[in-house]
Amino acid sequence: MLGISLREAAAAFRLGQLTPTELCRKCLAFIRETSFLNAYITVTEDVALKQAAEADLRFDQGKPLGVLDGIPFAIKDNFSTKNIETTCASQMLKGYIPPYNATVVQRLLDQGAVLMGKTNLDEFAMGSGSTDSIFGPVKNPWSYSKQFREKRKACCPDSNESSDWVITGGSSGGSAASVSAGTCYVALGSDTGGSTRNPACHCGIVGLKPTYGLVSRHGLIPLVNSMDVPGILARCVDDAATVLGVIAGHDPQDATTIQDHILPFTLPDVIDLSKLCVGIPKEYHAPGLSSEILSIWTKAADMMEKAGAKVVEVSMPHTRYSIVCYHVLCTAEVASNMARFDGLEYGHRADIKDSTEAMYSATRRGGFNDVVRGRILSGNFFLLKQNYEKYFLKAQKVRRLIADDFVNAFKSGVDILLTPTTLGDAAPYLDFIQEDNRTRSAQEDVFTQCANMAGKHSFKLL
Repeated sequence: MLGISLREAAAAFRLGQLTPTELCRKCLAFIRETSFLNAYITVTEDVALKQAAEADLRFDQGKPLGVLDGIPFAIKDNFSTKNIETTCASQMLKGYIPPYNATVVQRLLDQGAVLMGKTNLDEFAMGSGSTDSIFGPVKNPWSYSKQFREKRKACCPDSNESSDWVITGGSSGGSAASVSAGTCYVALGSDTGGSTRNPACHCGIVGLKPTYGLVSRHGLIPLVNSMDVPGILARCVDDAATVLGVIAGHDPQDATTIQDHILPFTLPDVIDLSKLCVGIPKEYHAPGLSSEILSIWTKAADMMEKAGAKVVEVSMPHTRYSIVCYHVLCTAEVASNMARFDGLEYGHRADIKDSTEAMYSATRRGGFNDVVRGRILSGNFFLLKQNYEKYFLKAQKVRRLIADDFVNAFKSGVDILLTPTTLGDAAPYLDFIQEDNRTRSAQEDVFTQCANMAGKHSFKLL
């Protein structure tokens, strides 16, 4: 039954062909069978079975809470979950038990969705491979497909299967792997510069970054407040739209959310493309773009044109500055957000009693990995009085120009932009770790972070 959409699963519940508990047990079995993927940090088996049993009763009474009632879902481990450990895959928060649920988690639970567990990620969501977690890297489920094994054996006959696997992308790699492996129907990730769309691309599923302010960030442990967005990972576009309709909307706990009332999102069975204008940004023909991705991008544009859409080339001239601009602003906000982790109120605390300053230093040195400490150092450098105007303020001005590029493109009559998600396909793990996190993030986020800086919504497509 895991091959069907969540709406089909809900229909099966209503018709008595399947119960939430049966589906929950099947997903738990898949989680155990695929534990080698390291997709989950915490599996909430008892919680899931209890929630599924409650859903059983509601369906028996003919009173389901909604289309998500009884549907298994997973949550990236940087969203707060009441009475369930939330670690951000970091020593700094290992053992931290939040006293409340993030708004998006609560809205899913209010619809009767069944929480399977918390998924793995790069520490504090800083990465593009889901390889920098204190719990170890996440493995891409497609690494164990027959097609991949045959392909690798042909090109690398001496490869070792135990280490010859490809990354999921990141930082929401655990959420992407959990959906791709069939352990849940939908998972939530976070997206600051591509962290939902990137792993969705590498794991062969749908990834959606909603428009900034459409979905509440309350309870999402912040990385970059001005760019963070809860993201949706699902097996099909309809499932992503269904979940978006549940979690979107104003939240009094998040002042950045829109005030307008949000109606449920429904997709028509037949979509007329004849009135759609598709823009192809010429600047996205970036150095390093693989021939395979370019071919698929061209094929997708041709398919849309044959279906009746108008396909035109557009220019977004400030795209080439975006990745540098993104990293200046990202690290500056990281430095600010990470300042709260001092060992005094919650999380890791070093056993140092010499002085408060010594305790601070030892706590942060032991609680953060090299990647996090490096971004804090960079951010503080950009925020120094003598550097603020030269770097941070200038990056903010460039960010406005990047946002204007999107505005101008849409004002020109373009309805959507069709772009790649990544430069190439998922890299083998041993190749990926040959380069540092900063370099890899610049490569993996080159097509995706523009939408975050502009505040636009974005689907993974290629």
